[in-house]
Amino acid sequence: MRVLLTGATGLLGGHLVKALRERDERVRALVLPAEDARSLEALGVEVVCGDITEAGALTAAVQESELVFHLAGMMGVWRPLADYHHVNVEGTRNLYKAAMEAGVRRFVHTSSHTVYGLGYGRFLTEDEPLRPDNDPYSLSKAEGDRLVRRLMLTSPMETVIIRPGTFFGPGDKLHFARMAEKLRRGRGVILGRGDNHLPFCYVDDIVQGYLLAGYHPQAPGNVYNITNDQPLTQLEMFNEIADAVGGERPRLHLPYQPIRLGAICAEKLVARMTRTRPLVTELGALMFGSDNKHSIEKARRELGYAPQVDLREGIQLAAQWFNG
Repeated sequence: MRVLLTGATGLLGGHLVKALRERDERVRALVLPAEDARSLEALGVEVVCGDITEAGALTAAVQESELVFHLAGMMGVWRPLADYHHVNVEGTRNLYKAAMEAGVRRFVHTSSHTVYGLGYGRFLTEDEPLRPDNDPYSLSKAEGDRLVRRLMLTSPMETVIIRPGTFFGPGDKLHFARMAEKLRRGRGVILGRGDNHLPFCYVDDIVQGYLLAGYHPQAPGNVYNITNDQPLTQLEMFNEIADAVGGERPRLHLPYQPIRLGAICAEKLVARMTRTRPLVTELGALMFGSDNKHSIEKARRELGYAPQVDLREGIQLAAQWFNG
């Protein structure tokens, strides 16, 4: 089967590519012209240069593809909402339309757990209304989620939406490496008491969810949370990472709400004046300082999804990569 991936040069994309190649799938990756795709080519992946925001550049990518995994998106950069919308909403629209016109059989779209909003302190199901917090990433991912759900109502193309947890693992420079580096230097801090749950999942378990979304006969037409439903608390996770990388367990506790309010003010005032990312963002404060849990009962029941990697084991595996 010809399988197309966007976002293949990212952490999740790289792990998913390897899993697909292990299934002997013919994998094609759509990458930006400036991206280094040599590691993909070494795995036997066909590389096509293009940008999802340019509709005319997608024809070659979707041609003869039967399954599309759409992972590409803007995240982790300090950019205005319009830029996030251009990639995460309009780029998704372009790719979905091109795939449908090319006769792609199934389209798996990547949403995010942040579309629900953060800090509810209970297990959220797929039926929860989308109430994203006021940051460009969450707002644009929620709009992209709504867009695909509208398109799939009248599309002949099988469509699945995945709302993954925040994933980590070997090669993770966005989340794990940042946490590990601070803890190794003894600069880790805890927001609040530290007993709040963090929405993390080991990357291999996220990949398992994507494979089920791509191949399971019951998946089309559905939305699934894919994460670990036994999350660690903030304090547990930071302590585990500190021990694994030879760092110091954090002892300093900072009040959560003042930090969050300070982040909101920094975003509105300082960042707007200097056009640089503030030291702490509201999304960062919410992610690490509030309680976040997501139900995976629907994916368990309908797809047979079940996390295989205990989060503490995942931290050890990621730490081996980080320690070199």
